Amino acid sequence: MYTSFFGLNEKPFSITPDPRYLYMSARHTEALAHLVYGITESGGFIQLTGEVGTGKTTLIRGLLQQLPENADIALVLNPQLSRSEFLAVILEELGIPPVENPESIKELHSALNVYLLENHSRGRRTVLIVDEAQNLAIDVLEQIRLLTNLETAQTKLLQITLIGQPELRQVLSRNDLRQLAQRITGRYHLEPLSKKDTSEYIQHRIAVAGGNGAIFSPAACREAFKLSYGVPRIINVICDRALLGAYTQEELVVTPALMRQAAREIYDNGQHNESVWLRWQKPLIASALVAALLLGGWLGSSQRPAQFTARSIPVAETLPTETLSLASDEQLPEAELALQQETEQDAAQEDLWEPPAQATESIDAPTEDSNTKTVSLDEFLFKHKDSTNTAGAFNTLFSLWGVAYAPGPGNACDFAREYNLSCTWQQGTLAQLQALNRPAILTLRDNDGVSHSVSIVKLSPTIATLEINQEQLDIPVAELSPGWFGSSLLLWQLQIDPDKSLAPGERNAGVPWLRQSIMNISGWNPGVVSDPDYYDAALASEVKKYQRQRRLSVDGLIGAQTQIAINTDLNLPNTPILVTRN
Repeated sequence: MYTSFFGLNEKPFSITPDPRYLYMSARHTEALAHLVYGITESGGFIQLTGEVGTGKTTLIRGLLQQLPENADIALVLNPQLSRSEFLAVILEELGIPPVENPESIKELHSALNVYLLENHSRGRRTVLIVDEAQNLAIDVLEQIRLLTNLETAQTKLLQITLIGQPELRQVLSRNDLRQLAQRITGRYHLEPLSKKDTSEYIQHRIAVAGGNGAIFSPAACREAFKLSYGVPRIINVICDRALLGAYTQEELVVTPALMRQAAREIYDNGQHNESVWLRWQKPLIASALVAALLLGGWLGSSQRPAQFTARSIPVAETLPTETLSLASDEQLPEAELALQQETEQDAAQEDLWEPPAQATESIDAPTEDSNTKTVSLDEFLFKHKDSTNTAGAFNTLFSLWGVAYAPGPGNACDFAREYNLSCTWQQGTLAQLQALNRPAILTLRDNDGVSHSVSIVKLSPTIATLEINQEQLDIPVAELSPGWFGSSLLLWQLQIDPDKSLAPGERNAGVPWLRQSIMNISGWNPGVVSDPDYYDAALASEVKKYQRQRRLSVDGLIGAQTQIAINTDLNLPNTPILVTRN
């Protein structure tokens, strides 16, 4: 209706995922580059998450256009399937003839394996992409884990990418899915567009539709960000209605007033002054408040000492291997920011400190030295704003391990493997980070909502020491909490590859190290061992005792947390620690 009035070839703000309209913000560009690399080079298992409407599906459409010609794609758009239906859809997508018994998991799996081997022998790659993966059933996720076992001696036969809403991260954090989570080599989270990106996004879509950049005034673009807080799908709906409103009023330029009127018409529920973002986020906020109330009730009713420690709650043994911060660099919605700040401030009061279980000595606060400054956190971040990116933080973190970080074609965690180090990402509290006792990279937000990647190098009950460009800042833990929402990434010395399962009853070249380590720590004497590489019942019993003493998941599995704890108790040389003791 309005296209000819504005000189457009088509409607520019359709909500269908047309890759022609893909706007590559810095975060989208980085995510797409790592998705392409993970699929074409590393043979990885990738997880991409983002809130509703942030452009995940459109990004996947762009990904499909960038894959090499030797890649065959199985795209699953409706994952609410049974195990057999899920495998059947993959076979159908790849053009594999139907099996005789479509209900037989064994037949479906075998047919896929034969196809993958033949495809690999022809020099072709096979890629599985699952959209809306948060809807996958648990047994289907277990089937996906089994698909990751399809491999040759050198490479994985199937590259897998899961795309979903943030609930996907919660699903994959389940204890019964830890083996699947262990195999994910890259995690990327898309956040809404910044204010600057929102303006460029609007102009980009107008240009693709054949218009000029003068249709939306700069003030109207700013209003779009205010009303939508950078969610592309909401931007599209509001801008489409604003163009219609401008057409009916014969206005050639969309103004802020037209944007506000469009939002009222779309979301008119008697609350015109409430931002679209806040209404969009209400279910999330309500869930968070309910969880907080439940947690508060549990804490209040449980019998506990006055000083509560988060270490009394076991942390999941399996931690993700890698993350990449793709956070917005503009101010967060006030309602969301206030909620997160209040939650973190409350957590700072609850997550009081206790030394790790094996340590009885007192913990000293970091001492002042020539490199430690006393400016505010915001001043410190602003001073080093050009170095608070991922690469800058990894420079600091690797230097603590005596390694000079040299970014290359892979990611930092690939680089770490060259030095027998592994990355571990977690979402948790400072108390949980203290229990791991390794320096880490934190993602912090300053008062303007801008994200910064910063290394935390020392920690005491009251003081955290941050480091950027070899300059350190001591700040009270309470001042750190409002700008840190729980994500951290640390390095640790690799003993047994966490991507490969090591459970009781299995044979692994790392078992002798495990047995000797437990002997050194506990004084246990296993006697004569006939098969050193076999993880026998006696060793499993001692490992579970150790895990129980260290407040780890008592399952006998040798994952990241168990290896980190063992390394700490062995006092390995050249291992940086977070907590300094007398």
